[in-house]
Amino acid sequence: MTDKISTIADLKDLLQKFRDERDWKQFHDAKNLAEAISIEAAELQELFLWQDSKTVMKKLTTDERFKKSVEEELADIVAYCLNFANATGIDISSVVVDKVSKNAEKYPVGKAKGIAKKYDQL
Repeated sequence: MTDKISTIADLKDLLQKFRDERDWKQFHDAKNLAEAISIEAAELQELFLWQDSKTVMKKLTTDERFKKSVEEELADIVAYCLNFANATGIDISSVVVDKVSKNAEKYPVGKAKGIAKKYDQL
């Protein structure tokens, strides 16, 4: 796994090969993968629990063990998202581009820049 992985398709292929070598396809249905995404996201959140943003940002730049834990949880989340895309046949690149386009309409720069409000409150 030392080859350069540079695209989402490469990552999806890597994860599918990893899954297939272990005969885990039977466990990778949409329901289980959606649950796994949520669980891993909660594990990422747990790393930040009871800490203010300033403390967290300092730890990310000074505490290698903390940063490595964050990286590992983020990798788990992304991997499960890509596995979900594989299992459901969703073209993740297309849906992300479409979502950004929709969000650009809901949050025009002139109304949303520097403002943290939901689109219907702008």
